[in-house]
Amino acid sequence: MKAKLHGKIVEVWQVSPHDKTPPLWVKDAFAKGYLRWIDKRLLIVMPALSPSTVANLKLGMVGTLGGGFCGYAMYVMADSGDFLDVTDHRVVSARKFFKKYQLIN
Repeated sequence: MKAKLHGKIVEVWQVSPHDKTPPLWVKDAFAKGYLRWIDKRLLIVMPALSPSTVANLKLGMVGTLGGGFCGYAMYVMADSGDFLDVTDHRVVSARKFFKKYQLIN
């Protein structure tokens, strides 16, 4: 789904193991192993989701010669109900999401 943050349109997903129709990018990320459930929490390989080199360098996530990822903020955990902002590489609690973001229909 789309949302607005500080005038910028971002792509978000509300984390849920029961979501029957997740966005295509979420399905692809699960298929590639970039998202996976560990008990009731979601493990996210953040630099692989939206691999913008500029964004990854800003966050300290750089590629290796073998094609993998290494660096800070590589793995992030999310709970059900949190929002994954794939545009800005962040997980936001529902409370903070509804304060700062505006959903776009």
